[in-house]
Amino acid sequence: MGNKKNWLWFLLFGSIWGMSEVFAGGILYASDIPHSSIFLTAWALFILAAARGIVNKPGSSAAIGSIATLFKLVNASPFICHLLGIFALGVAFDVAASLLMKKERRSVLWKSLTGVVSAYGGYALFALVITYIVRYDMWIQGGWPKVANHIFVSGSIAALAGAVLVPLGYLVGLNSGILVERHSRYAYAASMAGVVVLWVLGRFVG
Repeated sequence: MGNKKNWLWFLLFGSIWGMSEVFAGGILYASDIPHSSIFLTAWALFILAAARGIVNKPGSSAAIGSIATLFKLVNASPFICHLLGIFALGVAFDVAASLLMKKERRSVLWKSLTGVVSAYGGYALFALVITYIVRYDMWIQGGWPKVANHIFVSGSIAALAGAVLVPLGYLVGLNSGILVERHSRYAYAASMAGVVVLWVLGRFVG
């Protein structure tokens, strides 16, 4: 975690996730598409898994989630539900991946299970905190039925997506990491440029 190059990856993946929340999320929510969060969650799980393929360290996914949350906060209208949802998913994935995606457990089954646990964990953490700790009006009014629907209906769909996309994302990240090591100078330069471009673009699309 203390490696500066690792933090460059966290910035890049967090910025990619943040940009998807600002750009794609803005379109989905503006279009009032049902269960919009599921599409964003599926993409986020893919990103988090790809990042683990490059840097498989406890705390890395939470760091990426924090950066994505900051990106959303800076580049879009602050909406606590969205910010908390991003951060909760990053934390949930971090816990699940740290337990289930250790080096000795890198089979597809364990990665799929990581996607399932992360989706349910992220949705549960978000719904419970926003309702019973933050006490956001819309969620208080919906009560337990709204919380249960979010966890067990939306969360189940997201979990199915995670079961497929987490193994795929990890494989993409692992192979990308091998290429990075072969062309490290260019890869790190491109990553730095990518971070700058994403944060500049975020000001225009937000």
